[in-house]
Amino acid sequence: MKLVTYQHQHKTDLGILIHNHIYSLHQLDSSLPNNMRAFLFEGDTAMNKAKAIDADLKSGKLNNIPYLTLDAVTLLAPVNEPTSCRDGYAFRQHVAAARRNRGVPMIPEFDQYPIFYFTNHNAIQGPGEIECMPDHFAKLDFELEIAVVIGKKGRNIKAAQADEYIAGYMIMNDMSARTLQMEEMLLNLGPAKGKDFSTVIGPYLITPDELKEYLVPAKPNHVGNNHNLTMKCFVNGIQVSEGNVADMDWTFAEIIERCAYGVDILPGDVIGSGTVGTGCFLELNGTGLLHDKNYQTQWLKDGDVVELEITGLGKLVNTIKKVDTDFSILELKKSVAQQ
Repeated sequence: MKLVTYQHQHKTDLGILIHNHIYSLHQLDSSLPNNMRAFLFEGDTAMNKAKAIDADLKSGKLNNIPYLTLDAVTLLAPVNEPTSCRDGYAFRQHVAAARRNRGVPMIPEFDQYPIFYFTNHNAIQGPGEIECMPDHFAKLDFELEIAVVIGKKGRNIKAAQADEYIAGYMIMNDMSARTLQMEEMLLNLGPAKGKDFSTVIGPYLITPDELKEYLVPAKPNHVGNNHNLTMKCFVNGIQVSEGNVADMDWTFAEIIERCAYGVDILPGDVIGSGTVGTGCFLELNGTGLLHDKNYQTQWLKDGDVVELEITGLGKLVNTIKKVDTDFSILELKKSVAQQ
């Protein structure tokens, strides 16, 4: 089942997407909420009702039902009001390449436990324009990721059961302002301002049953589901990145196990995978310069169109837009006192 959050005539609603037709869940069953967060908090009750409606629509049991076409609505983030947003660090290839490019060895702790950081759940966006401040354009970057949304409350969940808590999958673009990120992380805290302005998810929430045909085993000595899903990024129509969800070393089940240790995870929590290998300009530029000192580095610019595509999850399209202001926090830095 594909679930979408959409806006039509200034009203926001939750719908099922079938063949570019959107059916309002609340109109089909008034007991179902018209927003994703409330829908997820109703757990299996709401999800099972929605899946039954989806099956009836696809089989023709329900016909002559009013619908909207995709081009008649504005798609928002599927989970447009997440309860929290975490981002993991699941792809060893990305971590190893980024460290190699900085001239430092691979950190052995990567293979011992999965990690994540909290990002700004109030800066979640869906398809459309991404407004960026001038300082964001100091090495503005995309990050090609997959994300899950939690569908039921849990605590101290073992990885062997953790996939049962996943309500669906989405594409994620963990937007990054690298100059801000690298400066603040010199103080061993963060990332914060380099990340908190936009995290993009969408365009749909795909329930796990839709991806069964792509299931593959987890990496050796790991637990949980993994999927053979090709991941690509295009900037202004030119492909710049390609990877595969199956390359995740840490599974979402293992990441959820760590997230839920001693704390509740809640319906509507969004958890990203971290960047796939080659899935950002920071890594691509570093690798290019490692092999060719004249390599032409690339960062996102005002007006760029970024398209992230993952098998089975659709295509997430955004346009970068510069805010018309000269306000800069980089210029507010204090000078270093002379010793």
